[in-house]
Amino acid sequence: MTGRIARSALALLLLTGAAQAAEPLRIGLALPLSGPDAGFGQGARLGAEQAVAEINRAGGVLGQKIQLVVQDDAGEPKQALAGARKLVGSGVRFVVGHLNSGAAAAASPIYEEAGIVSIVPGATWAPLTRRGASLLFRLAGSDAQQGALGGTLLAQRFRDRPVAIVHDKTSFGRALADEAARALKAAGGRERLFEGVSRDDREVAGLVAKLRALGIEAVYFGGLQAPAALLVKAMREAGLTTTLIGSDGLLDKDFLQVAGPAAEGTLMTLAPSPSRLPDVRGAARAPRTPEAEMFAGAAYAAIEVIRQGAEGARSTDPAKVAAHLHGGVLLRTLIGEVAFDARGDLARPPFAVATWRKLADGRIDYAGTETAP
Repeated sequence: MTGRIARSALALLLLTGAAQAAEPLRIGLALPLSGPDAGFGQGARLGAEQAVAEINRAGGVLGQKIQLVVQDDAGEPKQALAGARKLVGSGVRFVVGHLNSGAAAAASPIYEEAGIVSIVPGATWAPLTRRGASLLFRLAGSDAQQGALGGTLLAQRFRDRPVAIVHDKTSFGRALADEAARALKAAGGRERLFEGVSRDDREVAGLVAKLRALGIEAVYFGGLQAPAALLVKAMREAGLTTTLIGSDGLLDKDFLQVAGPAAEGTLMTLAPSPSRLPDVRGAARAPRTPEAEMFAGAAYAAIEVIRQGAEGARSTDPAKVAAHLHGGVLLRTLIGEVAFDARGDLARPPFAVATWRKLADGRIDYAGTETAP
């Protein structure tokens, strides 16, 4: 009788172990699947789902198949917060998301408290990784990193020459300008002028007069396209050849429409073009909108980061995976080789420098002019 009980207990243990081994690795997917940013979110969902399908066909992660648990955050902080709590309750160990900075900022403390690793494909708000989170990793360059690159350009290309730093009085623009000033100072330089300017014509004219009086040869502009276009146009009308350096805040058709020929020569830091998803064998490539392409590759890469992090840590325990990723290990993903610093930001920000140039047909464009910083 005792032997029969022992054999039954052993059989139960084996069955329990097999059941546990068959349990899927649950990964949350938190994206704006409705609302004004739904196009971006739907594309990111396609990318994540394709990566999961390919990994599962290859055997999964450490023998576990991935199961996605999807939450729509609509790009809104309140909905992101509610969705994060639902994902915690569903037993996910990792999360891919969110795309919007406000949504990511609202949800990340929930994940951190629950011990869940989150891989953020697109939010650029700099403080996101500066709030003490140890389980958050970002696959996009931050606003701080982009602003710092602007200051580095001033230091490298205009060393010992008079330069200025200007912002558009928005929190986004001021953050870029502050980081540019820090990077310039760290490189041994200093701006002659640090000032904010709006779209007001009088303000722009007054600023141009100051630039002329100080002999400014380059201006780093932190902010969006509207005041930047007015500024560069006013500088050219005043006869100044001052170089304007901006961020991807200039990526708007209205910049060229307002600035006109004055846009020529403007430098701009920008993220690389979105990576295309791999073609699926035996399936025709489905057409996708530019919005859908924007984050599809990054979401695909986020799943790759989770897989490689788990395999490197030899565990799907989020804390162990995070420790492995914080070690600066180089990961090969669809968007290129990535590694994370101690904060969870990319150790090598992926920005390039583009120049607005006049083409042979007379048009002014930046396409194809990207160079390494």
